[in-house]
Amino acid sequence: KPGFSEQAKTIMNERFGRDREIARALFGGDRPEVRTVNGYYEDGAFYVITHAKSNKIRKLQAIPIAVAGEWFTAHGTAVLLGAFCREENACPAQKLRDVFAAWIDSGHSDLTDEYTCILRISLPDGVLFSRGERFELTFA
Repeated sequence: KPGFSEQAKTIMNERFGRDREIARALFGGDRPEVRTVNGYYEDGAFYVITHAKSNKIRKLQAIPIAVAGEWFTAHGTAVLLGAFCREENACPAQKLRDVFAAWIDSGHSDLTDEYTCILRISLPDGVLFSRGERFELTFA
């Protein structure tokens, strides 16, 4: 259960409990890599749709990562949940379909491809700022 105030929980849900661009940063290698992705926040994790054969997936699962969004930063770990089209992923896939409805069927991703996957970025802790207040967040 998240260890932070109801006010912080409300802010996180309002800001990120929908289709939002977030920055995802990798710490491995010679230099940091940052990429903007569409993400959705729920219960201490961000969810994104990605391709399992991409170089970023191999890197993401091997090293710690960070995410940042509107006045929010956190670090975490990436877990590949598997193919978007797998029966076991029907519930999260439907939620992502609803959240990303504005673009999900635009041809950017082939949701029937076994390599189009759901990635969960689990967050142990983070920092959120709102209206001059700083919130230390514990997600575990």
